[in-house]
Parts: sequence; C-alpha cells; structure tokens
Amino acid sequence: MIFSVTRVCARSLTVSVNVSNFKVGKAITFKNISLLQRSYSMSVPDPKFPTLLNSFNLQKKLNEEKNIRLLDCSWHLPTSGRNVQKEYEAAHIPGAILFNIDECADKNTSLPHMLPQPEKFESYVGKRGISNDTHVVVYDTSEIGMYSAQRAWWTFRVFGHEKVSILNGGFKKWEEDDYPVTSEVQKVIEEKFIAKFRAVLVQHYQDVENNLESNEYQVVDARSPGRFQGTEPEPRADIEPGRMPNAINMPFGQILDPETKAVKSQDELEKLFDAAGVDLNKPIIATCGSGITACGIALAAFLCGKHDVSVYDGSWVEWYMRAKQENIVRC
Repeated sequence: MIFSVTRVCARSLTVSVNVSNFKVGKAITFKNISLLQRSYSMSVPDPKFPTLLNSFNLQKKLNEEKNIRLLDCSWHLPTSGRNVQKEYEAAHIPGAILFNIDECADKNTSLPHMLPQPEKFESYVGKRGISNDTHVVVYDTSEIGMYSAQRAWWTFRVFGHEKVSILNGGFKKWEEDDYPVTSEVQKVIEEKFIAKFRAVLVQHYQDVENNLESNEYQVVDARSPGRFQGTEPEPRADIEPGRMPNAINMPFGQILDPETKAVKSQDELEKLFDAAGVDLNKPIIATCGSGITACGIALAAFLCGKHDVSVYDGSWVEWYMRAKQENIVRC
C-alpha cells in the first residue's frame, strides 16, 4: 500500500491510497495510523455547494437550480413545549420538506435520535425527493438562528453526501430578510439515494471510554457552562449534569452572532477554539447533551478547514447512563 500526498494545508491532509503494493518502510510513515485513516477519507468541499448560504443566495439557487431540496430540520428540547410538525405545517420556506430528526433515527435504542441504519436513511431521504445528485439545503426555526440544522448537515455527511448547505441565520433570518413563507406542503417524487457510511465521523461509547487512557482526541463539549460543570439541571429529568474527565467546554451558542443570527467568521471561530484551549491540528471528538449541538462544534471546525471532527452520537445522555461514577465529573 503506497500513500501519496496530494494536498497539504495547516489543518487537513488528502492522500491517495494504492493498496496493491505495500512494503513496510517504503511508504510515508505516520506516528498514528488512525489519524491517517481519518485524513484520507475526508473529501475537499465542493465550492458549488457552499457550507453556508445567506437568504439572497438561497433564493437565487431555488430560482436557478433544478436539483435542489430544501429541508426544515427543526428540533427542540423536550422541555420547550414546541411541536415541529405543527410549526412546519403553519409556516415554512416555500418548497421545504420536513426532516424530523427524531423520526430519521435508530428506533432500536432508548437513546434519543441516534443515527439511523444506512438503509433507513436511504429510504427516509429518498421519500423526500433526494438522490445522490441533489443539492440539499437545511435550516431550522430556532430563535437564535440555528440549533438543529447542523445535526442534519452532519448526518448527510456521515452518509456520504457532501452536497449539503445550511441556511445561515435560519428561518428567522429568512423572515427578517423579507423572503416568502408558506403553509402549503409540496408533494415530491421519490428518488433513490445510496448511502456511503463514513465511520470516521462518528464515535461511540467505547471509543470515548478508550480515549480516557489514550488521550488521542480532545473531547469538546458544546453544552452550557452550568450543565458542563454540574451546577444547572439537564433538560431530561433522569439525567444529571456533569462532564467527562478532561473534557473542554465550548458552548454551542458562542459560534453564532447574537445580532445577525449568522455563524461567526472563520477568524472569530478560530479565536473561539484558541480561547477554549482546543488545538485544531489535533483530533477532536465533539459531544453535547444528545448529539445535536455537538454538530455545531464539527461545523465550526469545518469552517476553519478541519473536516474530520467526529461526533459522539450518544453524548452526555449515554455517558451518564453507562459510565462509572469516577468518570462523571462535577465541579
């Protein structure tokens, strides 16, 4: 197996792999083979499908592109009292289809909205008119501009679909920019989607537990400081607050501009990581309460050029339920 470096930058490495002719000592050597595996499986973003779209550019694409699918990916905490189905039926961006994060999930576990099996994801998105050639644009209706759309963005990437963008500022910014909304539900023609699962973007309980000894990854927690430190309650009654040993707190809300509701600039995001003590040149596991806002850490790193951040799907809910007491830290 010969590794040939085709692109190198400060925070990403792209290599091509020839598995037919491997000789020990003849290839490029890496201290950590798993780091190499993460690197060569990450693709370079296509400028045709920008990670973030503002309202003007989204409307332009909706007018000009034929193979584009807009998804309302709203999700709210269990204590919010909000209903995504009813809110979608009352008002959404014209042409948008509801993507219910709790429905497009593994139903064989008690953990909330865990990633679905590949075949379930294929069926779910296919019924929403999405093929492997579709440009998917996701948004949510959060008052702060984004709360769950990044989870859908990450999920599409997990299943091999890089043609995915996020409406920057979400539904609220779309309304503020005076673009149209509707209650009409569009009918779509079912398409065929073939998933290509990318395990490098997902971490499971055992992976995170093993990391307590290996310290290969930096664990970055997107929850609020109070939940992280164990001083304010979790939104789920049966889960207590706290954190994993050696975890770093970087609250999700920090990546958003409170005035514009947009994701902050790359320079501002890099300063946030630096201030939190996160090294973007080293491996990262993102976590939160149940795997929603953790994807915001992955998004922020992605916008800084680091495309291999993995998300602990079960996050704090699973960790609290399974970890030894000595591995649940409270200040």
